[in-house]
Amino acid sequence: MMQGAVGVWILSALVCLGTGHHQAGNEGHEDNSADHAANSLATVTSANKGFTFNLYRKMAAQTDSQGKNIFFSPSSVSLALAALSVGARGQTHQQLFSGLGFNSSLLNQADVNQAFHGLLTKTSSEDISAGTAVFVDNKFKPQPEFLDALKQSYLADGFNVDFNNSTESAATINKYVGEKTHGKIDQLVENLDAATIMYLISYVYYKGKWQTPFKPALTKEDVFNVDVQNQVPVQMMNMEYSFDVYIDQQISTTVLRLPFNNSYSMLLMLPDGGLTELEEHICPMHLAKWLKWMKPRTYNLFVPKFSIKTKMNLKGVLRQMGITDVFGAAADLSGIAEAVAVSEVVHQATLDVDETGATATGVTGITITPLSFHRVPVLKFNRPFMVLIADSDNILFMGKIVNPNI
Repeated sequence: MMQGAVGVWILSALVCLGTGHHQAGNEGHEDNSADHAANSLATVTSANKGFTFNLYRKMAAQTDSQGKNIFFSPSSVSLALAALSVGARGQTHQQLFSGLGFNSSLLNQADVNQAFHGLLTKTSSEDISAGTAVFVDNKFKPQPEFLDALKQSYLADGFNVDFNNSTESAATINKYVGEKTHGKIDQLVENLDAATIMYLISYVYYKGKWQTPFKPALTKEDVFNVDVQNQVPVQMMNMEYSFDVYIDQQISTTVLRLPFNNSYSMLLMLPDGGLTELEEHICPMHLAKWLKWMKPRTYNLFVPKFSIKTKMNLKGVLRQMGITDVFGAAADLSGIAEAVAVSEVVHQATLDVDETGATATGVTGITITPLSFHRVPVLKFNRPFMVLIADSDNILFMGKIVNPNI
């Protein structure tokens, strides 16, 4: 029997997931239920960190990624795959859990659902939103329990479409995506597989303003050294200020923290040499160490102003991480329907960095800083660097900027 195609599309426009917990249970078990929910959330959050760096290393190792920007949201990828795992069974389910870093002896599907519900319910404001959506062909009938779980735990919106009319169904999906990402991503779907019966989408949106904005009058044209032979022009923002910094001598990298006007920060990592050593060694322990031991230092800081978009097919890297059965004849997604498999997993992300913050839109902010008459060290991000958007619990974005102009 030919399997139907289940498209899993993961998108992010300045992704942000917060932390939280979801309490359940009756009055006699409230404390135990709350503790269990908190423990599940902590376990999932910890697994997400490991998943972030594993996924990044697989992306960076891809031949077609050499010399290119990488930018993605591990939170949105794990959100979509966790939602997919609701309908997986047997070995397919085990592979999804293992690839996501979920220890099945500590977490069952209900625990994971509850943890993501807690994460998602904390991301509901004007500037932060996250959720999922499922687009189902009119003639396809998924298991009601699957749709109910997506709606209850993953805040899924549900739509019926006619995938035989590829133009109209693509337009419906793209309109929804554009609305959820505030116009940052409006052409997610270009070509629809004729065998498509369902699309599962994860979206996350984050708009952050710098705690201390850059002064636009100080932004000047400069050069960015892509490599030893190539330079590109950039608009370089400038600020002299006291920043939290950690100089990691073990991996010869300077880590700078630029806080947003909330609990999240952008970490910029500038290695002394190339990115290779940093990419090979960076792990959750580094992040924890940096955030714990950063010290304020005054720098004359230069950071490029840029806008980038990335789009990648994650099918290959997920297979390398052990998530294989879901893509072929061995797929057991019987919690969705019999004889269906995933056709592809695509991720889109955008990042806009300007004087106001890391945001799609915003009003320019101006700050006045005292004049300094003593020599201040210069920290200039004018060569390839890595970036994280995170708080103490969650990594929202990760990537490397090799060329700010593409």
